[in-house]
Amino acid sequence: MRASFEGVPILSAKERDTANVGTGLWKGVGMWAWVLFRISGLVLVAYLFIHVWIISRGRMGGPVELDQLFETFDTPFLVVLELMLVAALMYHALNGVRILLMDVGVGIRRHKAVFWVCMLVAAAVLSLFAGKALGLI
Repeated sequence: MRASFEGVPILSAKERDTANVGTGLWKGVGMWAWVLFRISGLVLVAYLFIHVWIISRGRMGGPVELDQLFETFDTPFLVVLELMLVAALMYHALNGVRILLMDVGVGIRRHKAVFWVCMLVAAAVLSLFAGKALGLI
């Protein structure tokens, strides 16, 4: 029987290394999924503001300035940034679906497997997009 203090089990040092306790939280897939979910959300919010600013510049500058902006977007560097944007979008969307499924009680016991399935789907969609986008460079 495990030792306990007022009904709370006391973990040995070996058990603590394998449990998600204290610094062990950073070992878990769930913690990294949470951190990346927040980062991808911030990236998408920043993109939204940049997107609105660029569209407004194109509307105010007329067709000539809009054409110049579109020519700028055809550079290989910006195509790679667009790939990163699609990666953030796919990660954020599919991880959000995983979280919604867990909120309604689906996949709670298999949340790591659901996470990896979502990531495989995101990687597949990103590879399709990369094949199209890199072919345009």
